[in-house]
Amino acid sequence: MSETPFMPKATAVWLVENTTLTFKQIAMFCNLHELEIKGIADGDVAKGIKAYNPILAGQLTREEIDNCSKNPQKTLSLNKKTENVEVKERKKPKYTPLSKRQDRPDAILWLCKNAPELTDGQISKLVGSTKGTVSLIRKRSYWNFSNLKARDPVILALCSQEIYEKALEKAKRRIVREKKAKLKQEKLESQNEQ
Repeated sequence: MSETPFMPKATAVWLVENTTLTFKQIAMFCNLHELEIKGIADGDVAKGIKAYNPILAGQLTREEIDNCSKNPQKTLSLNKKTENVEVKERKKPKYTPLSKRQDRPDAILWLCKNAPELTDGQISKLVGSTKGTVSLIRKRSYWNFSNLKARDPVILALCSQEIYEKALEKAKRRIVREKKAKLKQEKLESQNEQ
């Protein structure tokens, strides 16, 4: 067999554990020796290898496995070979030059003054800071608070106007929900007292 499934040993482990296929069928499909498949079934070979489901990977279909289980002479055929496994790269933290490092605390101060309805988490997402820093600036206990100048994060290019407005709308919806819940709670309490 020229084409083998992705991760043949892990696939063989899954096929041994989850199907009634013969050792020969599994060996031919995974391009392994029949004795190696027997060793996997006995627990001597492939210890610690996590089973890899070829159905979820799109390499086999349940119908193909069922057909081969009913007919031991039939061989499994690879449905689709997964050649490229997509690995998403993590976002790397953006380097902030020394001259721009004061911009974030300044923007946080501006947001705290001009949009107090935003939560610490929303502000930290908008400007790319931490909730701790936002909390310290809000409480006026930031180490360099006396040197902060409130500046608009949109003008500083820390966030776009559209993202800022969406965050404001979300915060306003949250406040409305909280007020409704509070009124409902007060109404229930007043009914219980009567």
